[in-house]
Amino acid sequence: MSKKSPKIAALIAHRQGAAWPAAYLGYFDCFNQGLYFEAHDVLEELWLVGGRTASNYAYHKGLIQLAGAFVHLQKNRLGPAVALFNLAEANLQKYPSVHDACDVAAILALAQSWRADLLAGQDPSNPLTRRPAPQLRVPGV
Repeated sequence: MSKKSPKIAALIAHRQGAAWPAAYLGYFDCFNQGLYFEAHDVLEELWLVGGRTASNYAYHKGLIQLAGAFVHLQKNRLGPAVALFNLAEANLQKYPSVHDACDVAAILALAQSWRADLLAGQDPSNPLTRRPAPQLRVPGV
């Protein structure tokens, strides 16, 4: 058990007993509240338990990278955000458009849109300061 586990347990407690793992649903809850670092940590514990051979390894990794990209935006690190959007897309595009009740196609479009905004060059500012924060549909809700 990691040092983060008590904090993570508190973040996902209300999701215990749901149809999907609490950490999976907790990721979406944290992400939609702009708690991108916490979203990363919540899903990371589930991702690490599954290991590299798990069927959802790249899927969870892609979601973690997506949250990481927004952590970088919050810290105004635009280059690393682009890199993580690229990695997230590479991992998520390995899955069908709907996977584990999640609209993967919409998440890919979101990542592509934010990356394109960063690379457009017309406005070099941080898009997180001028666009509404993204929202992800919570599976099963």
